[in-house]
Amino acid sequence: MKNSLNRFVPDGYKPFVGSDEYKKQERRLIKEKKTSKGFTELKDVSDLFDKLNITDGMTLSFHHHLRNGDFVLNMVAEEIKRRNLKNIKLAPSSIFPNNKILVELIENGNVTDIYTDYVNGPVAQAISEGKLKGTCVMHTHGGRPQAIESGDLHIDVAILGVPVVDKEGNGSGVYGKSACGSLGYAESDLRYADKVVFVTDTFVDVCEKPQLDGKYVDFVLKVPAIGDPAGIVSGTTKITKDPVGLKIARNAAQLLDELGMIKDGLSMQTGAGGTSLAVAYYVKKRMVERGIKGSFASGGITGYFTDMLEEGLFDELFDVQCFDLKAVESIKKNATHHAMSGSKYANAFDDNVVDKLDFVILGATEIDLDFNVNVTTDSHGKIMGGSGGHSDTAHGAKVTVITTNLVKSRLPIIKEQVTTVTTPGEDVDVLVTERGIAINPRRTDLLEKVKNSKLPIYKIQDLLKIAYEITGEPLKTEKSDIPVGVVVYRDGTVIDTVFKTKQVTK
Repeated sequence: MKNSLNRFVPDGYKPFVGSDEYKKQERRLIKEKKTSKGFTELKDVSDLFDKLNITDGMTLSFHHHLRNGDFVLNMVAEEIKRRNLKNIKLAPSSIFPNNKILVELIENGNVTDIYTDYVNGPVAQAISEGKLKGTCVMHTHGGRPQAIESGDLHIDVAILGVPVVDKEGNGSGVYGKSACGSLGYAESDLRYADKVVFVTDTFVDVCEKPQLDGKYVDFVLKVPAIGDPAGIVSGTTKITKDPVGLKIARNAAQLLDELGMIKDGLSMQTGAGGTSLAVAYYVKKRMVERGIKGSFASGGITGYFTDMLEEGLFDELFDVQCFDLKAVESIKKNATHHAMSGSKYANAFDDNVVDKLDFVILGATEIDLDFNVNVTTDSHGKIMGGSGGHSDTAHGAKVTVITTNLVKSRLPIIKEQVTTVTTPGEDVDVLVTERGIAINPRRTDLLEKVKNSKLPIYKIQDLLKIAYEITGEPLKTEKSDIPVGVVVYRDGTVIDTVFKTKQVTK
């Protein structure tokens, strides 16, 4: 278990640690759910609260596949506010800037605890300022389904936005005016919540390519719109044109080549940012030149990878969420573009996809001399994201590559110690910057393979010195003793705690 980095756990928080009992409980919970189809149709959101008897202290869950275009979480939040419910626990798979209504609910004590994989925008700011009266528990994308399926995160009501629902309650994200593609993060909520509500804007007789089984659905609510699909776009979804980013990407691809990773049957994952996609571009270039065909790409899928699929460069795509509308169109028409659940994607206690990756390209807000990576907070300790699939894929892949500028906004990205540990250094293998490359000394096998390389390979301590020559040594941020959240690793252990920022000193 990766709990060696555990620094502080707030009173009252009891992390789940996986055991042999996990799979037994998983099978039991599935068996106990109803087996016949049939649901009750609701009139409106108020009727939803009445019929399900939603009261103070309950835990409500949501998925984030419509991302910054989602309407469902906000319409439920409005009803919580109208009824002035208290001590509600929210478990959305992610929270975005459009969910700013939650700030008011946090300040009023309507919402006191949040369980999520990622949080950005006004809600993140409110949590960082200590306004949440309970705890913000930040899971990974694989840790969240594990917590739900194990019973560690018990959900009273799952309220799931579904673009299309048929007369038997089957749901799909592929069709309808709010189509968002894969609905992978909703699967565990669907199967394990005490009660399940589908919120949709499109009813059909028969749902093509159903992703969510209607036998688990208790209620369906039809509304004018569940969201704006334009809001699903993540990152730039286009290859960077920045010369620095392109240099980083070229060097990363060259390193992967020298490590023998670009070969027939390769499997890979990248983020949706410009530099990550540029790495994919240079990998693709080598694949085309040599007639290499990969086995699969996975994760949040962009149009760039659907193009590679259609060009015959991959056998399959495994998609837990679509990062742009081109990916949504692809999952509709391509039989080898598969939607997968969050558990199948990255649950450490499942037969997951990330553990089969050859390499993954990830970013970093900070990385330290022990190769620990922070993508949860900024350098002042304010929450600005979360692991998502970062630590899941970093652990699973044979080679994990972090690509980042050495200096951003006049601050060195390498730190002596990161502000918050999101991904432990034992899961991180390589750092690629425009000034040089550092390989984790634990990976003696990789160091041996590149000992004659012409690439600029340094010790990470030397890259830090180069950064300090550019920026000077930055001021240090002191932490208060008031915890505002915990960072939970994919196996259920707490690896760090987020505190209110205290002050900045020399």
